[in-house]
Amino acid sequence: MKAFNSQDLKWTRQPEEFSIADDCISITTAPHTDLWQKTYYHFVNDNAPVLQMESNEPFFSFTVKTDFSSSHTRFDQCGIVLYLDAENWLKGSVEYENADFQHLGSVVTNLGYSDWASTEIDSSVKSMWYRLSRRESDYCIECSDDGLVFRQMRVCHLHKGSGTIRFGLYACSPENSSFTAYFTNMELTDCKWQAHDGQQPD
Repeated sequence: MKAFNSQDLKWTRQPEEFSIADDCISITTAPHTDLWQKTYYHFVNDNAPVLQMESNEPFFSFTVKTDFSSSHTRFDQCGIVLYLDAENWLKGSVEYENADFQHLGSVVTNLGYSDWASTEIDSSVKSMWYRLSRRESDYCIECSDDGLVFRQMRVCHLHKGSGTIRFGLYACSPENSSFTAYFTNMELTDCKWQAHDGQQPD
């Protein structure tokens, strides 16, 4: 597995304000930007800036630390993403809700329909680590407070998640807001999501 290199990153929808270096990336969000497809809300919003690299490696893990100290408006968010096209992607992030709580969660979008799995965390949390792991077309998103102990958020399958994929970072502000998200401690490693050791495959 080759090391993380910021020069491998390419934009899908480049924001007006950003900076890129191997040790820190910043994205300043524009108002009314988001990633969502249809389910429950019955709208499509597909205009968030996404910064990704390509890989055909079937087994790997990508880790990043996010800092969202300046998020302040409902749904402000930043995190890890695997964006194939408008109708097929996944993301993990903390979404600001109000002065009391935020949503730590993940969205998986297959064939044009999104879901959202989340849990409430205190609004005082202003940084979070994520680890995205791939085992062929199956994926695991984990989170961590300290970058040492990771907790599983989601195991999922992407219907179009085989072969060459793109993954990386995103930030957005679905309402009339803007904030600057910072991404550090980015690392590519061998897959840390180990093969299942329970029931054998059919």
